[in-house]
Amino acid sequence: MAGGRSGAGFLIAALMVASLAGCAGGTNERALDTYTAEEIYKKGELELETGKKPKDALIYFQEVERLYPYTEYAKRALIMQAFTHHKAKEYEEARAASQRFLDFYPGDEDAPYALYLMALSYYDQIDEVGRDQGLTFQALQGMRDVIETYPDSEYSRSAILKFDLAFDQLAAKEMEIGRFYLKRRHYTAAINRFRTVVQDFQTTSHTPEALHRLTEAYLALGLTDEAQTSAAILGYNYRSSPFYDDSFRLLKGRGLSPEAKGEGWLNTIYSQMVKGEWL
Repeated sequence: MAGGRSGAGFLIAALMVASLAGCAGGTNERALDTYTAEEIYKKGELELETGKKPKDALIYFQEVERLYPYTEYAKRALIMQAFTHHKAKEYEEARAASQRFLDFYPGDEDAPYALYLMALSYYDQIDEVGRDQGLTFQALQGMRDVIETYPDSEYSRSAILKFDLAFDQLAAKEMEIGRFYLKRRHYTAAINRFRTVVQDFQTTSHTPEALHRLTEAYLALGLTDEAQTSAAILGYNYRSSPFYDDSFRLLKGRGLSPEAKGEGWLNTIYSQMVKGEWL
């Protein structure tokens, strides 16, 4: 009986080995280390183009770098890792791969793209006004690095556009908070936010509204000189804006008109604008 059980065990083991061997033979798969760097790299490209999950291509690019370090394909594979991580919305990993590329190949022709990809990985996370503004600052810094380091690269123009959009994002956040305070009649807090937009973000699309909200808040506090001056700046730069019409009506209802008065910060800005020194 013991010998019978032993024979059955050998038979089962033999069948399992045969089954595994058959499966392996059926797939005709070769180990990646039997392929050339170019072949593995092209497998990664194909997977990236035709596969449903970008991450499935990563193994190929990573293996190129592991199996064939310090080769041209290892360099290409590294920038493709950064690209693939970004496509998969793995932004921290994309930044890490981009930084590694810049550390290893700072003078390479793909260095501008690696730097741009790092900035883009921050930029693509700031699509909502309510998100952490720290990401916006990092995106601004990253885009500025691209613009200043590689001004003649093909990525510079895109970086300039995205810099402006991210800059607008910061202004939008200030406006959101300012409106919150204004609605709750916390006028001083609201004024501080709108002042930031006028002083620091005056090239954004939010400046006309910020000036109008300043007119509202200053009138609510009885500070008519400031209210008139903010409306005057609004009229000087944005006369066609509906916000100017709103400010004009507010002042007219108090028997006032838009004009620079007093010696406050708004009057200084008005003087700069009249002299053509508006920054």
